[in-house]
Parts: sequence; structure tokens; C-alpha cells
Amino acid sequence: MLLAVLMFAMMDTAMKLLSARYPAIQVAALRSLSSLPLVAAYLGWRGAYTGILRIRWGMHVLRALLGILMLAFFAYGLKKLSLAEAYSIFFIAPALITALSVLFLKERVDLARWVAIGVGLCGVLVVLRPDGAGFLTIGGVAVLGSALCYAVSAITVRILSRTDRSEHMVFWLMLMMAIGASAMAAPDWVGMRTADIPLLCGLAVTGFIGQLAITEAFTKGEASSVAPFEYSALAWGVGLDWLLWKTLPDGYTLLGAAIIIGSGLYLIRHEKQHVESEHP
Repeated sequence: MLLAVLMFAMMDTAMKLLSARYPAIQVAALRSLSSLPLVAAYLGWRGAYTGILRIRWGMHVLRALLGILMLAFFAYGLKKLSLAEAYSIFFIAPALITALSVLFLKERVDLARWVAIGVGLCGVLVVLRPDGAGFLTIGGVAVLGSALCYAVSAITVRILSRTDRSEHMVFWLMLMMAIGASAMAAPDWVGMRTADIPLLCGLAVTGFIGQLAITEAFTKGEASSVAPFEYSALAWGVGLDWLLWKTLPDGYTLLGAAIIIGSGLYLIRHEKQHVESEHP
């Protein structure tokens, strides 16, 4: 999980650099297009092309649309915010997943977890006003929208995993996102500069390795034990912000991040205790 978080932090850095020169929807398209050949090769290596057309098409199309929106919103947010600020807001995703599981999966969430979700949302409001001058920032709202798309997508993964192979889910997500985002970006497509090709290669490799690492992490370890390491992204975000842009998070960002991470850790711990009580 630590390797996955590092790879995704580097991928997001490449997206932030690209978003300064290209439209957000084009950056989302480049993210999918660059990783697609590696994903296709991985499926061949795994011998996973058998039955690749026997999938739940409607759910995959929905997930791809959510993925496009998630990447476009996040790319736009990175254009306006530092990595640390963007990560702090995005950390609300686990709380959103818990809340949405009640609506879509009919799971039961007790009062303590609803309180933790509410506390996490308060943390987001703190981060959304990092300079104390305004209540909301466009970049912050975009990242919040990205987190919401991610949370809904996570619910679709839970549903799809009952019938579809994980390799097929990754392949169709990348392919549909590449096609959809490219079509949406086509009218305002900006020609790629030769100098940005290394960034594009970095985007492909880090995204691919990160996806493999996070899949391995959740396969080999308990989700409740592995998930907290996702919060190490804030450390990478702070380090990369300082190294590349000479910026550091202010008090509002750190306070909001602490609130969100605290509520997230409580939810993860509470979920572990709930599972253990059901399966002693």
C-alpha cells in the first residue's frame, strides 16, 4: 500500500504539471490512453482475455463515466490547489463510501459511524477555506466532486465483483475511459509538446504500478489493516509540493486533514470490530 500511494502521488504530480498546459478533460484522456497498452499487456500475461465480453455492460459504462468525471474534476482541482490540499479533501472518500453503502447496498450504519462521517465532512469544510478569506474554492469543490465520483465508483466495484473478474473491470474501465474522455476532449484538444512526453510516460508507468500494488495490498492483507496507509499520501503531497513548487500547507489544511483522517481511521477501526463481531 505504501508503494501504491507513492506511485499515485507521482502520477498526480504528473497530472498537476500537465493540467497547467492542457484542459482537465484532456488530462483525464491522457491518463487512460497512456495506461491502456500496459493494462492490455498485463491481461495477456495473466491469460485473462477469456470471457472478456461476458460482463455487465451497463455497470461498466456507468463506472467509466464516473471515472472520467473523477479524473477531470481532480485534474482541474490540482490546477487550483496544492497536492496536500487536494489530498486532504479527497480523504473524505471512505466516509462517503460508508454513507452511500446504506443507499445502494442496504448496509446498516450505526449512529457512531454517522457521527464520524459528519465529523469528516466538517473537516472538509475546514480545508475548503484554506486562507480563511472565502468559504469555498472552485478547486476544492472540484476535488470534492472527484471524491464523490470515486465513492460511487467504489460501490459499483462491490456490485461488479460479485460477477466480473477484477482484470476485466480494470481493462474495460481504462478502455471506456480512454474512448469517452478522448471524444469529450477532441473539440478543444491541445497538441502534445515533445517536452511533455516523459511526463506522459511517467503517468502511464506510475498509474499502472500503483494499480497493481493497491490490488496486491488488498488481496494479501485485511482491508482494515491496509487502508490506513492510504493517508501517507499527505506526507508525499507535502514533500512534492515543497520540492517542486516551494509551497507548504497552512494551518487550515493541516487541521482539516487531521479531522478527516481521524474520522476515517475511526470508521476503519469500527468496521474491523464490526466484522470481527459477526465472524468471531
